[in-house]
Amino acid sequence: MIKPTLVVMAAGIGSRYGGLKQIDPIGPNGEIIIDYSIYDALRAGFTSVVFIVRDEIRKQFSAHIGEKLRDRCDVSYVVQRLDDLPSGYSIPEGRNKPWGTAHAIFSCREVIDGPFAVINADDFYGRGAYSLLHDYLLHASDKDDLYNYCMVSYHLGNTLTEHGHVARGVCIVGDDECLVEIHERKRIELFKGTPRFTEDGENWVSVSSNSPVSMNMWGVTKSLLSELEPRFRRFLDTMSDPNKDEYLLPEVIGELITERRARIKVLPTQEQWFGVTYREDRPRVQEQVRALIEKGTYPRDLWKESPLDRS
Repeated sequence: MIKPTLVVMAAGIGSRYGGLKQIDPIGPNGEIIIDYSIYDALRAGFTSVVFIVRDEIRKQFSAHIGEKLRDRCDVSYVVQRLDDLPSGYSIPEGRNKPWGTAHAIFSCREVIDGPFAVINADDFYGRGAYSLLHDYLLHASDKDDLYNYCMVSYHLGNTLTEHGHVARGVCIVGDDECLVEIHERKRIELFKGTPRFTEDGENWVSVSSNSPVSMNMWGVTKSLLSELEPRFRRFLDTMSDPNKDEYLLPEVIGELITERRARIKVLPTQEQWFGVTYREDRPRVQEQVRALIEKGTYPRDLWKESPLDRS
């Protein structure tokens, strides 16, 4: 049995936040969000981690994370590069934006050899979510030409900020508890305590706080890697804006569902997601972390003790 790997997407620019939010301290001893994510993942049973980074932040990540994890799990770094393209393609003139989350996973193709989980570096998912993901992947296998994947879903109301709009993948889940489709809502916000979204900036539609949403917490088998290059070629051939279009993981998975190539089991969690979409979110995240420490979910000095004993 091959143990699942945790893949952390940490190459995002964080333009709305105004800085390198992935290493902004939120814990009492300078811990960053990813410290808590890795701590939770190790407690859930993960033993290897791959960080996807930009070249210019690799040293920072190594200094903040690598030393803490050196004796706790296997750590690898993959640099997401604009020029990491299929043969025959080159960077469009003027392109400086990363290619997107599906490209991030594409960049890991040489270092992954089994099932793996995918998370964002700047999202706090909660301890229970990692146990759901790990335990599912531990026994996941593809059968009858059908890929066996999973996704942890959150209640929309547990993922919103009071400081602006966010993008969320609102999910349709079938009676078999599998994902039917994802509707990418690029502008969702709270209005008088109720979520609403707009497609044109003028007309708003209310949506239930209990709607299941994807927060880019996926569990997949190695089969996904074989799907990424041909779909990336198709994306590059059909881009409408070569400087801005992104090759996104939810869209790839949506295609696989439509083609009946993949079954995505939806694993609902009641965990409270939080993150630093905007700089104004940081005090609230710090307050929530303090509350979890006082509750006993985390020790005050996170890495002073080993997280490897599951509870």
